[in-house]
Amino acid sequence: MRLTQGTFSFLPDLSDAEIAAQIDYALAQGWSCVVEYTDDPHPRNTFWEMWCVPLFDLRDAAGVMQEVSACRAGHPHAYVKVNAFDSTRGFETTRLSFIVQRPKTEPGYAMARTETHGRVQRYTYTRRRDAADGRPLA
Repeated sequence: MRLTQGTFSFLPDLSDAEIAAQIDYALAQGWSCVVEYTDDPHPRNTFWEMWCVPLFDLRDAAGVMQEVSACRAGHPHAYVKVNAFDSTRGFETTRLSFIVQRPKTEPGYAMARTETHGRVQRYTYTRRRDAADGRPLA
């Protein structure tokens, strides 16, 4: 299974030159970039760990690429992504988000729904890391 979150997720992995070109585009728009990582890329996990503080006032991609390289070295088996934020209206809005590193093997996910009966029917959901082996998500 290939994780499909963010821009370019259906394309083959971007090279470092292509990543730098996208960062240059974001910086040319006046957006600030930040590098994040996680080992739980489930779509409902919207809070990835920030690798560094948002990189404000950069003019070229070299500074962001330096942080991407450091995050890759620090977390070689994690997902790493770059987010670009637009703060022109006084609040940060994500304008661009794309994955720049994936683990060698990506686990699949499955959702198991359990129904409870009573006056009000309720549903509970359990995530499993891999649909094939059924191990619970840690």
